[in-house]
Amino acid sequence: MPQIRIALAQINSTVGALDANADLIVQTTAHAAGQHAHLVAFPEMALTGYPVEDLALRASFVDASRTAVEALAARLDAEGLGSTAVVVGYLDRDESAAGTTTLGVPKGSPQNAVAVLYGGRVVSRQAKHHLPNYGVFDESRYFVPGHHLGVFRLHGVDVALAVCEDIWREGGPVSVAREAGAGLLLVINGSPYEQKKDDTRLELAARRAMAAEATLAYVNLVGGQDELVFDGDSLIVGADGELLARAPQFEDGCLIADLTLPQATASAPEPWGMSREQIAGFEVLRTTLTTAPLPQYPPEPGAIAPRLSDHAEIYAALVTGLRDYVAKNGFTSVILGLSGGIDSALAAAVAVDAVGADNVHGISMPSSYSSDHSKTDAQDLADRTGLRFRIVPIAPMVRAFLDNIQLTGLAEENLQARVRGMTLMGLSNEEGHLVLATGNKTELAVGYSTIYGDAVGGFAPLKDVPKTWTWELARWRNEAAENRGEVPPIPQSSIDKPPSAELRPGQLDSDSLPDYTLLDQILDHYVEQDRGPTELHAAGFDPDVVSKVLRMVDTAEYKRRQYPPGPKITGRNFGRDRRLPITSQWREQVTSAGARASGRFSQPPPPPAAS
Repeated sequence: MPQIRIALAQINSTVGALDANADLIVQTTAHAAGQHAHLVAFPEMALTGYPVEDLALRASFVDASRTAVEALAARLDAEGLGSTAVVVGYLDRDESAAGTTTLGVPKGSPQNAVAVLYGGRVVSRQAKHHLPNYGVFDESRYFVPGHHLGVFRLHGVDVALAVCEDIWREGGPVSVAREAGAGLLLVINGSPYEQKKDDTRLELAARRAMAAEATLAYVNLVGGQDELVFDGDSLIVGADGELLARAPQFEDGCLIADLTLPQATASAPEPWGMSREQIAGFEVLRTTLTTAPLPQYPPEPGAIAPRLSDHAEIYAALVTGLRDYVAKNGFTSVILGLSGGIDSALAAAVAVDAVGADNVHGISMPSSYSSDHSKTDAQDLADRTGLRFRIVPIAPMVRAFLDNIQLTGLAEENLQARVRGMTLMGLSNEEGHLVLATGNKTELAVGYSTIYGDAVGGFAPLKDVPKTWTWELARWRNEAAENRGEVPPIPQSSIDKPPSAELRPGQLDSDSLPDYTLLDQILDHYVEQDRGPTELHAAGFDPDVVSKVLRMVDTAEYKRRQYPPGPKITGRNFGRDRRLPITSQWREQVTSAGARASGRFSQPPPPPAAS
């Protein structure tokens, strides 16, 4: 049986950077060819970056992508890489429908496509068939589906192509890969990270490989794009579902493996030709790159990278998301407030790991209510991490406001947070730093933040991290440092002390909120699982506590709309996943009989006519 060396190129593309992405593809192909790879596969829309969102609806961007893929094929050949087959994702269009306007069809009929490059040409193209339209995905808004399976013959092996969602759903091109005689099912992906998704991917890939009776190679993006983080985790499974090779998580590079694959037996066109046939009601387009046999060589088994622990992969996702948001948006440094609390401490540790201590500016902004330990804990964190630290007391600024406008109670408390936010934004404007908001998902859920205060910023690294996880991640990060013989970055007192906003004397978070362990459990049911109060009551939660929490969540939607972006790590983040109207009078209650009752909007009768 033929033996082929494949390279799965786990790269970090940037949306819209066509030239830079093409450079990266050429460099990576040269590296893989230097390792004697015969086939190099790049992720979904690697040439354009992913997701491109409404850029897909701009004809100029589609044209640029189509031009870029042709130029890439020619450039690979010019640089001596034309005999290496390259599979790459890009943005194309359905020319048969591009000139028409049809209700429900994206303007210009763009397609999420994959191209096979060989010998200086784009030899084959195929568009994604199944378009996800759930969670973070809106692909039915942006693309029209493709309707064929592409199979190309390389050195005696038939390779079938699929794009991401095509293996997540039943039917479509993958369903006929076995009947088409594919020896290798090559899947290119832009699959975003969320906790424990690597387990789901492996199980899915194994199931699809066994159904296709073919080895399956799965290549995925790595890096951050706005709120999405891509973790790589490229892998290869055999036709029996056995894991053969797996790439590290959150690392750029090539997964290289030698695969012994079955000799192709189906009839196929001569090199550079194309044939069409119907298999099980689906169109299959075949092409041949080369029929030249490869010389035998000692095979090298693919490496299987160890998996990260749950805490390690979450932390890596936070670091990756922040690092790439900073770099891809042209910043070199970040600035954040250091309160001495757990959230700012963890956010600072993530920032130091993402962009380096010299590029992190931590500002302690004590007020007249700030405790001594808050000040010393902020200084301790700065000393431990080596970040740039300064103190800007806000009491005089707050007093200046209060001397000119009468504010008391909650308004006075929020003023302190807003003065801190204004201070950070002013330093950002003056010095060019990206401001980091340090709030967590739990606070964001219940609106426990001050809009235009601690909610200001350009990026929020902990936006999708529940409060209870902040303590877990802080402990994990300190233990990881100790295991490497390093100084733990986060002061133990920041982990141990009760959380407080310190906006009034003796204030604690528990004055306004349930215990965070209980609160996160309720939020998991309501936010992550879409369970209402009836289900929460049935699960054993106190109805009064549930009613209070759900009311806080529902009325805080306007705050969440104005919160900075942050990396998605859970199954349902605020923003891309969970989308609810700000203006809504839907309120669900639990009746005494346990039945579901919902609020509704009703209009009063018109006023009586004037006499």
